Amino acid sequence: MKRLLVTGAAGGLGRAMRARMGRFAETVRLSDIADLDEAAANEELVTCDLGDAAAVMKLVEGCDGIVHLGGISVEDKFSKILNANLLGLYNLYEAARAHGMPRILFASSNHTVGFYRQDEHIDVTAPMRPDGLYGVSKCFGEALARMYFEKFGQETALVRIGSCMERPSNHRMLSTWMSYGDFEAMIDCIFRAPMLGCPLIWGISDNDSRWWDNSHAAYLGWKPRDNAEKFRAELEATVGRPPASSPLSLYQGGMFTKDPIFSEKA
Repeated sequence: MKRLLVTGAAGGLGRAMRARMGRFAETVRLSDIADLDEAAANEELVTCDLGDAAAVMKLVEGCDGIVHLGGISVEDKFSKILNANLLGLYNLYEAARAHGMPRILFASSNHTVGFYRQDEHIDVTAPMRPDGLYGVSKCFGEALARMYFEKFGQETALVRIGSCMERPSNHRMLSTWMSYGDFEAMIDCIFRAPMLGCPLIWGISDNDSRWWDNSHAAYLGWKPRDNAEKFRAELEATVGRPPASSPLSLYQGGMFTKDPIFSEKA
């Protein structure tokens, strides 16, 4: 690609993946509302509020691909989720439609299905069971992307990210973990695929205790190599198992299932 746009580049996952993005395009345009530090040789830094339609229209111009990590990534007040995750995503898709429909990787979430129990194994045909307003916003995002594909042919990979971090930090993440290396390899496959469509992909490594079936996405050629199982003994020794009655033991969404609806007055 000539230019790859990465939104949410100042967030935890955006910062972790930043150094890995350079190989995918001659220029990487990094965007966020937060500070992005100094630009590397092949980087462009753009401050942009996703809720600002005109700014997003300009942000997408000239881009050949988009890795959309931007938005609120935790449960929060609806007003914040509305601006970043609903209005912001609509603005992004309208900007993409106006600028040649560059292929998009949309960072959806496991919290679209957070109320499935951990003893249930599901595939992409399972109905959504969001565990909060954040999860609902990702359900909206998946539906919006699907509509733009059906109506206009806009290709999007809907990636339901589990827990993408350096290492799992609790027992639930032995099932939901995705390594940075496996996410990098997924990005490569998504943007190299001759035809993408609008697939739903579970963002997890090759974990022994995974709950989600990715067999439908085999055509992309993505084969995760890491496995959270290598961290099990360490977690058993240092963290210990949560009580059987804890959401961390019961639900795929973990503690998100217990979050309240946050008051706009707080």
